[in-house]
Amino acid sequence: MRARDARQSAARISLRKHRVFTVCEEARCPNSNACFAKPTATFLILGDRCTRRCGFCAVSGGTPGPPDPDEAHRVAKAAGEMGLRYVVVTSVTRDDLPDGGASVFAATVRAVRARLPMAKIEVLTPDFRGDVLALQSVIESGPDVFNHNVETVERLYPTVRPQATYRRSLAVIERAKALSERIRTKSGLMVGLGEDFAEVVGVLEDLRRAGCGMVTIGQYLRPSKSNIPVVEYRNPGFFEQIRKCARDLGFDYVASGPIVRSSMNAEEMYHEAGGGTDGRGSAIGSPTGMREEQL
Repeated sequence: MRARDARQSAARISLRKHRVFTVCEEARCPNSNACFAKPTATFLILGDRCTRRCGFCAVSGGTPGPPDPDEAHRVAKAAGEMGLRYVVVTSVTRDDLPDGGASVFAATVRAVRARLPMAKIEVLTPDFRGDVLALQSVIESGPDVFNHNVETVERLYPTVRPQATYRRSLAVIERAKALSERIRTKSGLMVGLGEDFAEVVGVLEDLRRAGCGMVTIGQYLRPSKSNIPVVEYRNPGFFEQIRKCARDLGFDYVASGPIVRSSMNAEEMYHEAGGGTDGRGSAIGSPTGMREEQL
């Protein structure tokens, strides 16, 4: 067995052994084999059933079960066994929970930090329905990178993300940065859903105004016939134009290409953007002027 195949196999064995999910598998990511071979993985917490039905997503919908109190420790054990230097933690959306699952994110970050003190940790969170206190609990747990994907342009939200709002997603990123100046912020979007070039640039401008420092842009690929269809397959020149626009707007790092995904090469992206010299992203208290519990 080649070394690459052996690493893939070992990664999958660790995941099964500790009964943890990855978004790599649940969302049918086309890059999963390459990531498992490094090895890297994006852990999917809070179960494999999402309370929302976004038009683009392959994760199953339905009624999720209660949070597993041991999940954070199982994720940490798997990450430790895989020898990860960079750990990405994401989740299904859990609108059924009072805090949207924020406390489980926080527990997972702390458990991973305890087992792998030198590893960098990125969280890719849902919007927590705009609950600032839920968001604050995640930031206070000390992730190095806070990632929340806007996914698409504002005009397409009713089709692509009908239970979310574009402005709320921007506010989540902005508030995360306000809660901790040291944390690195990141977002991602897909193209090929019917947007035009100017709209994509508009999203990038909005993200920069919200304090987002890293961005990923990739081609939407329809994961199944039940998902919304691809409107257009963008050529490499489109992605290069978008990359240049994003760099001109001042992003620290831009990944733009047909197979780019939000967590793809996350460790490399963090270091290329200047990570590792700015300390850990612990919160510095409630943001000045917070008057509401909703963004």
